[in-house]
Amino acid sequence: MKKLVLICLCLTFGVVAANAVTPSEQLRKATNVMNEIMKTPDQGIPSDLLAKAVCVGIVPSELKFAIGVGGNYGRGVLVCRRHGDGPWGDPSMFTLGGGSFGFQLGGQSTDVVFIVMNEDGARKLVRDDVKLGADISAAAGPVGRAGQAATDVEMHAEILSYSRNRGLFAGVSLSGAVLKADNSENEKLYGRHMTARQILFGRTAVTTPASARELDSTLTRYSPRGGRAFTHEA
Repeated sequence: MKKLVLICLCLTFGVVAANAVTPSEQLRKATNVMNEIMKTPDQGIPSDLLAKAVCVGIVPSELKFAIGVGGNYGRGVLVCRRHGDGPWGDPSMFTLGGGSFGFQLGGQSTDVVFIVMNEDGARKLVRDDVKLGADISAAAGPVGRAGQAATDVEMHAEILSYSRNRGLFAGVSLSGAVLKADNSENEKLYGRHMTARQILFGRTAVTTPASARELDSTLTRYSPRGGRAFTHEA
């Protein structure tokens, strides 16, 4: 019983701490994460895979608590190429959460990054919530120059995911995690109600927040063009 109470307190404090970060600060953190994992080609996301991706999701320092039975909660940023194969567009905020079972003691902070490989995967992510591995196919992504040697499972997955903990960057499966669009944080970022679908796929022009420009420049630096054209617009 005491252990269960401790778990609940840890998760509660973790969620409160995550929510204390503004969208602008989250964008800055996401930019730093992307720069740090891509600055060493042999250890980052393979450039050939990033060139094929239509979207990139970044969760800086996902809060992870596991004491026998654990849980995960993190807030992230999703950016898609305009029309699937154009320049990087405007960011949409989301949350990533899900329970886990294990034998870890204490908590740890982990950066999570995933790339979305096709239009179907991108459009599934703007639903109210989507369970990775069930509603959308997901696999641990290859690292560094291993992109060309990716397995059939990896190459047919809609999402390839990675984590970084204590400086180690590696592919990790996010199966079982639930991703939800965070419309309240989008409203803070854009100053008006904006859904993820409107931001990522809408026909109406969106004014890019100043705090998002550095992330856009960073993604452009590592993958200026690529993706796959969407077959239809929202």
